[in-house]
Amino acid sequence: MDLNFFKLCSGLKFLGYFMIVLVAAIIAASYYAVVVITWGPQLLQGAFKSFLSFTIIAVFHVLLILLLWCYFMVVFCDPGSVPENWKPVVEEGTSMPLSDFAVPENLASTLSSSDGMERIPAVGYCSHCENGKPPRCHHCSVCQRCVLKMDHHCVWVVNCVGARNYKFFLLFLLYTFLETTMVTLVLLPSFIKFFQEAKNHNTSPGNLAITFLAFVLNLAFSLSLLCFVIMHASLLSSNTTSIEVYEKKKAVRWKYDFGQKNNFEQVFGTSKALWFFPLFSKEDLENIPALHGLDFPTHADVEA
Repeated sequence: MDLNFFKLCSGLKFLGYFMIVLVAAIIAASYYAVVVITWGPQLLQGAFKSFLSFTIIAVFHVLLILLLWCYFMVVFCDPGSVPENWKPVVEEGTSMPLSDFAVPENLASTLSSSDGMERIPAVGYCSHCENGKPPRCHHCSVCQRCVLKMDHHCVWVVNCVGARNYKFFLLFLLYTFLETTMVTLVLLPSFIKFFQEAKNHNTSPGNLAITFLAFVLNLAFSLSLLCFVIMHASLLSSNTTSIEVYEKKKAVRWKYDFGQKNNFEQVFGTSKALWFFPLFSKEDLENIPALHGLDFPTHADVEA
C-alpha cells in the first residue's frame, strides 16, 4: 500500500492544538508571576513603587490584549483560499477570463509575443485541489489546500500564514516579542534573588518555581522571537515570502519589490491609524489588490 505523505502532514494539526494550550499556559504563568506575585503587591506601598508597579502592570495588560487580539485573528482568519474554478483575468480594454492558461504545472510555460507586446505569465495548476494557482500561491500539505501568497504553515496558530493574515501574524510576532522582553526585564530582580530566597525559605516554593519558570521561558522566547522579527522585517521590506527566498536569490531583480514603502503598504495598508492593529480600512481593501492575494503588481521589465 502506497503511503500518502501529504495526508501524514495533516497530522501536524494536532500538534498545533497542543501549541495553543502551551501558549495559554505560558501566558497564565507569566501573568501570575508578574501581576500576582511580583508587582501587584507593590501597588499599595505608596510613592514611586506604586507608580512604577501601576505603569508596569498597565503596559503588561495593553501588550497582552494586543498580543491575544492578533493571535486569535491569525488563528481564525482565512489566510486566503483560491476561488473555485479560478482563472486569470487580463485587461485589454475589457476584462476577459483566460481559461486557456489554466494548465497543469508540468505544461505551464511563459507565453510571449514576437512583436514586443507585454508577455502573459503562465498560470500554475494544483493537481491536489484540481484548480488553477494564482501567482505566489502554494499548496499546503498540512491544511490540504492552496493558500494565496503562502508564507508558511505555523503550528503555533494551527493555520497557514498567507495574504490575508500576514499582517496579523507580523503584529503577533512584534507584540509577543515586546511582551516576553518586558516580562524578562521586570522579573529579572526576582530571578536574581531566586537562589537566596530559596535558601532562606522566604517565599513559598510554588511562587518561586512559577517565577523562575516564567523568567526562563520568556527569556528563551524573547531571544528566539528577535530572530524571527528581524527575518520577517527583511522579507517585508523586499516583498518576499519565506517560500520565495530561494527564487529571489536566483533573480537579478525581484519582480515584486517596489521599494520599502510600497512593499509595507501591500501588507499593512495605507491607513496609518490601523498599522498597529489587526484591521484593514475599507479603502485599503478596495484599492490594494495585494491584500486579497490574487493580484500583485510586477515590474514590466522583469520576467514574471
